[in-house]
Amino acid sequence: MDYERTTDTDELTEWERADGHATIRLRERADGQFAVRYDQLHQADGGRGYAYETVETRAAAEELVAEWQADPPA
Repeated sequence: MDYERTTDTDELTEWERADGHATIRLRERADGQFAVRYDQLHQADGGRGYAYETVETRAAAEELVAEWQADPPA
């Protein structure tokens, strides 16, 4: 399913899935690492889903975003 970038600032980038039932957020933490969060809402067909990972670089965070957009975490 397609995602649209809905927020893009220096601190935060967020994508919303086309059906509106999931978001992926990428942000830089205070320690310089990057946090990526996947949140699928309760009313989604697959039920609620949540995943959170921290990675060392923005490039690694963007790779994780692309992976989760292609194949959401269970």
